[in-house]
Amino acid sequence: MNTPENTSKTTSAPEEKSDAQWREELTPEEYRVLRQAGTERPYTGEYWDTHTEGVYQCRACGSQLFTSKEKFDSHCGWPSFWAPLAEGTVRYLHDRTMGMERVEVRCANCDSHLGHVFEGEGYGTPTDQRFCINSVSLRLIKPDES
Repeated sequence: MNTPENTSKTTSAPEEKSDAQWREELTPEEYRVLRQAGTERPYTGEYWDTHTEGVYQCRACGSQLFTSKEKFDSHCGWPSFWAPLAEGTVRYLHDRTMGMERVEVRCANCDSHLGHVFEGEGYGTPTDQRFCINSVSLRLIKPDES
């Protein structure tokens, strides 16, 4: 996989907040997914079938993570992207929870859980990767809103 293990380069220092600050700023569902590595149920999130043009930001800190240009229909129930916006916007961790070997994707700026990345599933994408990201981890900013 063309993803670094455990770390990636960031252009600024990671955002650090206390657990109490995150709980105050996020809704209970956002906190569960972003800060406790939860997962929203498939086919329920705001962006799983969205085709709107724009940039997807981290809902916790506002960092730009993905764009609609890399989003594709994987029919898995979560938003899927074949690459992040740029190198260093996300970081990767080995995830061995739930009896599986996966690669977790986190925001490089605030270390919030976004989802997982999978490789070799046969999608006709340039990278053969599927970044399976929770809608609640993202906020779509349309071109006219930026």
